[in-house]
Amino acid sequence: MTLFRTLPDPGAYRVTGSGQLPSAYAVTELATASLAAVGTELSSLIQALNLSAGRAEVTVDQRLASLWYGYSFRPSGWEMPSLWDAIAGVYDCADGWIRLHSNLPHHRAAALQVLDCANNRDAVTAAVKKWPGTALESAIVNQGGVAAALRSRSDWLAHPQGAAVAIEPLIDWTEPRSVTLRDRPQASPTRPLAGLRVLDLTRVLAGPIATRTLAGFGAEVLRIDPPGWDEPGVIPDISLGKRCAYLDLRSPNDRHRFEALLSTADVLVHGYRPGALDGLGYDLKSRWQLAPNLIEVTLNAYGWSGPWTGRRGFDSLVQMSCGIADTGRAWAGTDHPTPLPVQALDHATGYLMAAATLSALSAAARGNMVPQARLSLARSAALLDGLHKTATGPDISSAKDSDFSDLVEHSGWGPGQRLRPALHIPSTSMTWDRPAQTCGSAHATWAT
Repeated sequence: MTLFRTLPDPGAYRVTGSGQLPSAYAVTELATASLAAVGTELSSLIQALNLSAGRAEVTVDQRLASLWYGYSFRPSGWEMPSLWDAIAGVYDCADGWIRLHSNLPHHRAAALQVLDCANNRDAVTAAVKKWPGTALESAIVNQGGVAAALRSRSDWLAHPQGAAVAIEPLIDWTEPRSVTLRDRPQASPTRPLAGLRVLDLTRVLAGPIATRTLAGFGAEVLRIDPPGWDEPGVIPDISLGKRCAYLDLRSPNDRHRFEALLSTADVLVHGYRPGALDGLGYDLKSRWQLAPNLIEVTLNAYGWSGPWTGRRGFDSLVQMSCGIADTGRAWAGTDHPTPLPVQALDHATGYLMAAATLSALSAAARGNMVPQARLSLARSAALLDGLHKTATGPDISSAKDSDFSDLVEHSGWGPGQRLRPALHIPSTSMTWDRPAQTCGSAHATWAT
């Protein structure tokens, strides 16, 4: 049995639907193939668990796959909060362009401290103009913030971090060990992940997409955030199917609760930077002592080797760093950085993480060694850069009424509709047992 390592061959799945996301890059092709990866790995797992005798046909609707790379939820009678902080965005600097990411208060504070200006866009614009891009990027990062200067693709490949990422595998399988799966009598061909306990320690956006996908096939996903945490612009989209609880991992009582959860989890998905969990007292050895049969999948922004391994980052920043926004600028015929039409690095990495989880489960079910899977947004960017555009049909600019389910989802904020699933496997239902809910709305316990 071979572990999942790259996108499936196009002959391994069927594509329906039409249309494409307008971009210099093969974004729709990436959306279709990444969802197909989930389907092919789920089909293998169904076989490995003896839930079906043969491999099921995997079908992906490329229009719906493209739309799921954006927002999957449409509110009815209310509006979702803005995703972006008022000063987040692209700025003209002394020698080019830079993107500031200020959605989190401490990241905004770091940028403002370096720029030594007021917290408004006009003041930030004037302050940024005085700085060379890479100098400002370094200063903000050194202050504990996040920023990315615009680089061309050739500049990125010549950069030590770009060169390191270029030779990393798409899925970095490390630390193989023997894993015994817990019995899940409720698992069935219709809900193959029923009873699977997934502990979710991820934030915007790739990790939550991975766990949302697992929940769609029956997994019990428990998301843990620090007290008071919120991601108002995205939580209605990515908390679908999950229970969301607060724990303070610096509190002895909450640490005890977390360790009890970890010891009874089947899968841990996290997006902590290298060393961050170690600093909380939960290094890899400690995690495996608490949970000897745990399957673990993780990600970071800039890759697992090279000088930027520990650098904080987000999809929009990685697009600036690795040349995507610069290539988009040339494609659009403008001097302004032009990102992808969706946060494709996040979404692709999320679906690849879900596929890697399914692959690891299959390996365990067959009695093979199970490594930890590590992925990164920067490596997904390299994957996208190597794809060719083949999708046909009109540009996909927005969802239509027919793209949404007729069912009303009663989320924690109000009613709405969810996009219809883009992935189809015969006899297997991609549905979610719980509507999207707010952070901290559940107790930090397994439901079953």
